[in-house]
Amino acid sequence: MRDASRGGRLHHGWLIAGPTGVGKATLAWRYARWVMAGTPEGAGTPLFVPPEAPVFRRVAAGAHADVRGLSPEAGDKGKKVIIRVEDVREVPRFLSMTPAEGGWRVVVVEDADGMNEPAQNALLKTLEEPPARAVLLLTTAAPDRLLPTIRSRVRRLDLFPLDDAAMDPLLARWLPEMAAVDRSSLATISGGAPGRALALADGDGLELARDVGAFLASLPRPEPRDLHALADRIAGRRDGAALLTFFELLRDALARALRSAGRGQGGLPGSPAGAFPTGLASGRAWGASRTRRRRSTSTGRARCSRGCPASSRPDRPKRRAGG
Repeated sequence: MRDASRGGRLHHGWLIAGPTGVGKATLAWRYARWVMAGTPEGAGTPLFVPPEAPVFRRVAAGAHADVRGLSPEAGDKGKKVIIRVEDVREVPRFLSMTPAEGGWRVVVVEDADGMNEPAQNALLKTLEEPPARAVLLLTTAAPDRLLPTIRSRVRRLDLFPLDDAAMDPLLARWLPEMAAVDRSSLATISGGAPGRALALADGDGLELARDVGAFLASLPRPEPRDLHALADRIAGRRDGAALLTFFELLRDALARALRSAGRGQGGLPGSPAGAFPTGLASGRAWGASRTRRRRSTSTGRARCSRGCPASSRPDRPKRRAGG
């Protein structure tokens, strides 16, 4: 993005895609500040604008006349969280106006997959006939939810999860009070996404991950008492987000376990779901034994129906006296 800007080849539309929490919106807003600041040379850091710079503060406060942001609104209970078509229709008008400070106009649409089809169609005009000195930045964790006509008119930039070598120093800088082993676990359960790691750290993610690991280790026959205790712990958290986080971590643990089993690996070192492949195999064996018992019972019933007295047939209730 930096090279395209300085080389005079800046594309009018960018699609920044990647997993949740990997830094898509962070990059989009960093780029917007850098463009508003006049694309300055960074001291070894790309797209760098000092936090004390006036343009940085105005963009961060939403007070810059040439920058606008859109994101899914928190809907009422029972309603989907979407980007409203009314807000999207303001984008072409905003970008077509002359920049107030003589530079560029930038619109950042976070979680662009939150636009429904009418909203996406309202955005197409801007992409088909882009105004001069205007940039549209879309971020999404689900690019396939965008219309093909939108994807074909933007330049895509994919962001990928960070490896442990990159995550460790970041988490050590952001969470210095956390034990190193907990930071390592946090890097694992976040999938290499720094933003998600911070969200999990703030939302008791490590404790919920341990609950996920304990649940998976108890398969295929978890104790009902333990399940009730788990439900009580989750229900007693600060808000309903704990339940959503638990199931997200459970889904991720299952996905990691299945990938590990597919590669012929016996477990997931360092993962809270390390025992799951064994539990999965036990579950299959347990299911197979149940199937054999059902078949055996069915066969016994079939034989008994032909050779047993009616009063002793197991598939018929005993007739009450006087009935």
